[in-house]
Amino acid sequence: MKKNFTDLALLILRLGFGGFMLTHGIPKLNKLSNAAEFPDPLGIGGLPSLILCLIGEVVAPILIIIGFKTKLAAIPAAITMLVAAFVVHAKDDLGTKEHALLFCIAFVVIFLAGPGKLSIDKS
Repeated sequence: MKKNFTDLALLILRLGFGGFMLTHGIPKLNKLSNAAEFPDPLGIGGLPSLILCLIGEVVAPILIIIGFKTKLAAIPAAITMLVAAFVVHAKDDLGTKEHALLFCIAFVVIFLAGPGKLSIDKS
């Protein structure tokens, strides 16, 4: 029982949280046709907000899943979840913020731990 499964654990973490994040981000691709109506929580406009959201919820998770530039990709994913929890859902209860906070914690762990050897980065 002394076998170390750290690399497998990091793979499962990347696949699980990256994959579930895609279920939030991919449907937002349809909003590109009418980006002006996308919520603007940071006051930068609907299209820039949507682009930043797509980077954090589609592009970054894909990179995290395959393990390419993983640490760098975890940053926009975590920031997107912080904005979701504390800006978009600022007035909501903790139960509503919980999903975003759990994703944020996972992406911070991925940033700190790296992708593991079962990745393109192999670190």
